[in-house]
Amino acid sequence: MVKLIHTLADHGDDVNCCAFSFSLLATCSLDKTIRLYSLHDFTELPHSPLKFHTYAVHCCCFSPSGHILASCSTDGTTVLWNTENGQMLAVMEQPSGSPVRVCQFSPDSRCLTSGAADGTVVLWNAQSYKLYRCGSVKDGSLAACAFSPNGSFFVTGSSCGDLTVWDDKMRCLHSEKAHDLGITCCDFSSQPVSDGEQGLQFFRLASCGQDCQVKIWIVSFTHILGFELKYKSAMSGHCAPVLACAFSHDGQMLVSGKFKAVFVVFQNTESILHTLTQHTRYVTTCAFAPNTLLLATGSMDKTVNIWQFDLETLCQARSTEDQLKQFTEDWSEEDVSTWLCAQDLKDLVGIFKMNNIDGKELLNLTKESLADDLKIDSLGLRSKVLRKIEELRTKVKSLSSGIPDEFICPITRELMKDPVIASDGYSYEKEAIENWISKKKRTSPMTNLVLPSVVLIPNRTLKMAINRWLETHQK
Repeated sequence: MVKLIHTLADHGDDVNCCAFSFSLLATCSLDKTIRLYSLHDFTELPHSPLKFHTYAVHCCCFSPSGHILASCSTDGTTVLWNTENGQMLAVMEQPSGSPVRVCQFSPDSRCLTSGAADGTVVLWNAQSYKLYRCGSVKDGSLAACAFSPNGSFFVTGSSCGDLTVWDDKMRCLHSEKAHDLGITCCDFSSQPVSDGEQGLQFFRLASCGQDCQVKIWIVSFTHILGFELKYKSAMSGHCAPVLACAFSHDGQMLVSGKFKAVFVVFQNTESILHTLTQHTRYVTTCAFAPNTLLLATGSMDKTVNIWQFDLETLCQARSTEDQLKQFTEDWSEEDVSTWLCAQDLKDLVGIFKMNNIDGKELLNLTKESLADDLKIDSLGLRSKVLRKIEELRTKVKSLSSGIPDEFICPITRELMKDPVIASDGYSYEKEAIENWISKKKRTSPMTNLVLPSVVLIPNRTLKMAINRWLETHQK
């Protein structure tokens, strides 16, 4: 389902970050360099490594078009590079001169953020290379940043564990303690949770930190209704600080990196699909490619591993959803006890056993039965149990027995016959996206942002997977 296809070992020190464009992979390191590789065969480009920074390079990221690469460093600068020839386009100095820990382009390429060790965050004009707005968090240094998919706001994470939300004018919309210890990374899923009401979009945000937690949040923002951040769940299984997390481009998978290992989680069920254990030291960074099922992971062991997923992984993962319903209803009393302990409800194990609660009974519990039959007096405890049961029911109800979502065109909602990749990174039926572009003034059907290019690339891998699926399911 997933295999290691290449290992890059060119850096002379810890790898801090890796990032994909449609055709390139960029990596940066404590060794002060940025390296560029072709996705065709993972050979290093002739103008790589890129050298300018005088101290460690902490982060690198591509503009959405892939033509510009940004890098930031302990030397207090954020540098923009031309990816075609390796030439420097601009050197932007953090106003405070503080070490820059993270940088990120906005989805429309107009802005670039840089976050520093002194808590300052700068919003740069990515066209003029001039400072647009500047702000700062109350405490701690900045280590994480992510733009919402629609570009209307961005989130920063600090070493004090705070998530801070900023709008596109650098006004602070919200700040809260999200992790007990420092936040190390955050990432948005590009797929909306639902369309919601007109003008309202919901997005999933993942954050991870030194507290060994990966948390999922539901985020919404409109200028009329304001901002809302809701905690959804925490991913289990981590027993060491989590230094990196990233969603796949279709939002189906979430990866997280910890000591020597990478967890690959299927988002609909939050079940672990794979544990990748090739690194020998802490995993510091992970990134999915935008147009192929490739994952890059970097580590303090000075290497970058490239992993390839079989597209059928997602189809096979969906079978776990069917198993979830079957297995939950078939849970024994001991299985329910194990589940309670995993949800921090071990004090209720005795009560549930006394009342012979198995999987089927668990799914049918209500607030009345918790109070009247199980005699759970605490309103707060009953609410927590019901919330956890509802999460379990939601997973059960998310069963998908039809055509895999990644085979469906987002425009027509029908099985694709001739899938192509647009410049927003999504796959569409060729005829549908061509009609859309001609009528919708070059906006993306998924993000509503202007498409950087109208070039459409045939997605042959997806087409082969669809054909294999058709052969299997139309016999």
